[in-house]
Amino acid sequence: MEKRIVRFSPPDISDKEISEVVEALRSGWITTGPRTKMLERRLAAYIETGRTDVDCTTEEAIVRHSKRVACLSSATAAEELNLRILGIAPGDEVIVPAYTYTATASAAVHCGARVKFVDIQKDGDAFSHMPEMDYDALERAIGPKTKAIIPVDLGGIVCDYERIFEIVERKRCFFHPLNDHSNPLSDLSSRIQQTIGRVAVVSDSAHALGAGRDFGGQRKMVGAIADFTSFSFHVVKNFTTAEGGASTWRPLEEIENSEIYEMFQLLSLHGQSKDALAKEGLGAWEYDIIGPWYKYNMTDIMAAIGLRQLDRYQGLLNRRMQLLAMYDKACDQMGVSHLVHHLDNMDSSNHLCLIRVPGIDIEQRNKIIKKMSERGVATNVHFKPLPMMTAYGKDCSAYPNAYDYYHNVITLPLHTLLSDDDIKYVCEMLSDVLNEVRG
Repeated sequence: MEKRIVRFSPPDISDKEISEVVEALRSGWITTGPRTKMLERRLAAYIETGRTDVDCTTEEAIVRHSKRVACLSSATAAEELNLRILGIAPGDEVIVPAYTYTATASAAVHCGARVKFVDIQKDGDAFSHMPEMDYDALERAIGPKTKAIIPVDLGGIVCDYERIFEIVERKRCFFHPLNDHSNPLSDLSSRIQQTIGRVAVVSDSAHALGAGRDFGGQRKMVGAIADFTSFSFHVVKNFTTAEGGASTWRPLEEIENSEIYEMFQLLSLHGQSKDALAKEGLGAWEYDIIGPWYKYNMTDIMAAIGLRQLDRYQGLLNRRMQLLAMYDKACDQMGVSHLVHHLDNMDSSNHLCLIRVPGIDIEQRNKIIKKMSERGVATNVHFKPLPMMTAYGKDCSAYPNAYDYYHNVITLPLHTLLSDDDIKYVCEMLSDVLNEVRG
């Protein structure tokens, strides 16, 4: 077969996104403005309904969907602000799976918390094969200092949140809520912790916009399940704004969504009480600085890309599903394990194609990646377990399942610019390379 160049994960940008960015540039609003607010409303509507065509311009829709999603500069910013609004601080512990990307843990470190890693299930979840936390180990890890758990919907596959919530409910007796009303942030954090009354479930759903799972007797979209959720819109994700991300949260009794949303705005814009849009009115220049906070806002240029991506998003998800079905069939024929993205109780966002080659070691895995590259196919590894990294101790001995999962995993290219023939080429090259490496 003639050699092809198959890139790993380029963005799918159409003329619609380009035109919207041009219009944003011409509009005079290129920082946080009307497009960012519209994207927030449309994402909120999508998470609630599963539809991307909800009209968010009507008065009713503006009331219903405003101040339910906060668009930010990155998923890491979203995760950090989720934790800061929850009041996570020095002395607290945050539980993180050993098998994830650094942002899952670094956001907690930024808040001064201690990260406590938990190993994954042996060979991943029994049905999806996703490297999901060992929930028995999770339950044992919860103690008096635990304030949050960060499950990871890796590859777009949704964690077993019913199991996670059962665990944190059983552990309510360990939880000691914050009681500090000395400033606006601490006051809100204290009231949130007291209202939740248990360890918070703060989902890292960087890969999972559009995924859903049965929860509480009905199918719910990711973003409406965990207490707080972060999404990534980085260039390699299914849905992109080049960089960027978003936070969302489940409604809380006695705390208005608008109060939580306004705190996200303060935290993401230096603690400034008015953003540029709010100061546009006649004589509306004056503002206050509520706290010495951060600069994590999304721009209207980024939101312009997102608005048109959202128009196309269901089609993008459907195409990814078609491509994965081709990969799955070929992997089954080769005897290669792969993620299972769709189950009776769960639909993935089809973000990553992780495969595991039985009977190989790390050296052979790396040789496969090199030989695939020589044939024009870019592959990757998701992920090197965090305890193997210098920043997190460089010792994975306490997390054998995470290390075992990692040693023979390869991520195949998966994006909506791939043709059917590209997938056939990747699979043929993989078959040839496996035969060569296995001898």
